[in-house]
Amino acid sequence: MRSLRVFYAIGLFAVLAAANAPQGRASDSDYMTRVLAAAPPAVAAGAAVARMEKNGSLTTLRAGKNGFTCMALGPDPMCLDVNSLAFIHAVLTHKAPADKVGVGYMLQGDSGASNTDPYSMAKTADNHWVVTGPHIMVFGPAVKTMGLPTNKDPDPTKPYIMWAGTPYAHAMIPVGPSK
Repeated sequence: MRSLRVFYAIGLFAVLAAANAPQGRASDSDYMTRVLAAAPPAVAAGAAVARMEKNGSLTTLRAGKNGFTCMALGPDPMCLDVNSLAFIHAVLTHKAPADKVGVGYMLQGDSGASNTDPYSMAKTADNHWVVTGPHIMVFGPAVKTMGLPTNKDPDPTKPYIMWAGTPYAHAMIPVGPSK
């Protein structure tokens, strides 16, 4: 039941991000190919695949067996472990994140986000928008001890802390060139 609440909250985020989503609906097969590319092949092979519907509901396209779920939030495919899903749930519900480390993959990169405001949905003149190429995310309290840069306008080709100074700080670790 807890995971359903996490997915519901992520679904709400997906609805909010729908303005950035590509037009049209991909076939289930095309969607699965796209979101599974967010993770390394060994992780993708056992990951669940979920699709967020326009109304915020979740459709499971494939059950998983390794604790990761691949999906797209808006236009960005990602693959998250259970702790990462709980972290995102905390962000979306404005609650304190759990004291657990989580790992997420976005090996296709992202379309950008505010580096200072977890709730900003679009680039503005002062929200320090950053686009990061293929990357791994590390969530949880351990990121505060990693010694990574916390500046508002980081170099997205090098590791940095996103949302520094908030309870939602997490490490962004680039693993390849931007596309």
